[in-house]
This record gives sequence, C-alpha cells and structure tokens, in this order.
Amino acid sequence: MFSRFFHRRRAFTLIELLVVIAIIAILIGMLLPAVQKVREAANRSDCQNNLKQLGIATHNYASANKDTLPPMLDRSPNGVPAYWITYYFSLYPYIEQDNLYRRVPYTDAWGNSNHNAVVKSLLCKSDFTHSAGIMPETGWFCTSYVPVHNLVASQNNYDPNKGVWITQGQYTIGNLPDGTSQQVAYVERFARFYPTYGWGALTVHPCSWSYWGWTQWTTGYGVWGLYTPQTTARTSGPGVLAHPYYPNTAHATEQVCMLDGSIKSVAASVNATVWSYACQPADGNPLPGNW
Repeated sequence: MFSRFFHRRRAFTLIELLVVIAIIAILIGMLLPAVQKVREAANRSDCQNNLKQLGIATHNYASANKDTLPPMLDRSPNGVPAYWITYYFSLYPYIEQDNLYRRVPYTDAWGNSNHNAVVKSLLCKSDFTHSAGIMPETGWFCTSYVPVHNLVASQNNYDPNKGVWITQGQYTIGNLPDGTSQQVAYVERFARFYPTYGWGALTVHPCSWSYWGWTQWTTGYGVWGLYTPQTTARTSGPGVLAHPYYPNTAHATEQVCMLDGSIKSVAASVNATVWSYACQPADGNPLPGNW
C-alpha cells in the first residue's frame, strides 16, 4: 500500500543539464568583465598610491639632504652606508626600508642579497612582466616605477674627493627652473621586457653612463629619448608591444608622479611636444591645463 504513495523523482535530462550549464556560462561571461574592471580600478588606485609615496619620499630625502634629489649613482669613500650607492637605495630609508639600507656597509647597495630583496611598494599590481618582483633571467629585484633621467641623471660630475664620477641631476627641488608642478618625476615602466628585448628595470643596479655600460638594466626613463607612454601594453603577442625606451603600463592610462607629489593619468594620445615639456626641467615651456 505504501508503494502507491511513493513517487520516483524525475532526473534531469541531458538537454536540461546543457541548458543550465549554458545559462551559468552566460552569467559568468557577463560578470567576469565587471570583476576584472573592479580589480583593475583597485590596481590602478594602488599604483597611484605607490607613486604618491615615492613623491613624498623624494621630498623627505631632499629635506634631509640640502634640498637635493637622490643621485642616480654615488659612492661613499668609506663604505658607509655603502660603497656604490644607487638611486632607490638612497630612497630606502624614506619608504620604510631602513633594514635594506642598513645591512650593506662596506659593500655596495646591491650587496648582502639586497639585489633580490623585493619591495612590494615598488611594484604595480597590473605589471604582469616579472615573477613575484624578480627578473628570472638575472635573479634581481625589478621595479615598475622609474625616475626621469633628465631630472636625476642629467650630468656626470667628477668628484676629486671620491675619485669617481657621480651621476646626478643638475637642479635641486628649490631651484628647478620650470617648477615642481611642471615636471614629471616618476613614470610607470614595465619591470621586465621579455622575450622580445630581455631588458629589465633592476631596482638597485648601478646606472651611471660613465663607468657602467649596462643601460639595459636601467631604472631611468628618457635615457634614449622622451618617447610618449604606451598604455595597455604587452611584452609579446597582439597589441601594443612594450619597448624599454618608453614609459609603459598595463593600465588604460599611464600613471605619473609630478615632482610636487601630485599624481596624473596620462593618455597614450598625449601630444609628444607637451610630453617632452613635462619631462624637461628647464625648457621654459609651461604645460597646458588639460595635458
């Protein structure tokens, strides 16, 4: 008698299952771009914050060093804090990296494993080119942000007290002819250009053009010219092929830090002449308000 009240539940047919799977796939396809858009917005905001912190660090360095900017390459004759001193090494105490700054006396800035010590605030989360901050081909830490060569490495001066050539900028923050609000200080640039070029922006690598011929490892933009930014760039495959001579970013716009610490998003369509004005500290040409 019980069997009369027992009903077997009908199973889904193959067609019904396929329909359900198709609906789920469509929903995922609709949601994925939105998720990616939110993630990219967060990465872009984080990138801007990293650049902002570099701008603050630069001013703090200047306040502690007679208004000067960090040199691209310097040398201490007594090895304290290090012998050869690179640009980002000089900034380490001002971006909460005192431990990396203090552990290399009597060696060079990249010594005592500083060459592969990763600083996350020097990496853009949308920069897909490196491997957890390391360039695999060299084993060195590479950075997504580089200072403008014309600002911090425009001249090589021989220092007779040190017996070496020092690569540094011509101006201080206080006497910059064009003013800090008119000058780009840092740009986004991919940490690694592989496989097409094999170059990388090695963070504490020496980058003087007096003694060192390793410009393929430079943390400087504008060494070879003031090329306009490449946005939504790639290192291989279709799309904009990133080149180490250019600023480049995976974002839709290039994020830059002006020397006054302000952050600006620059489109790839920026006028080349205006971009050149923004990267030269003493050209005397004001920037348009909407550049």
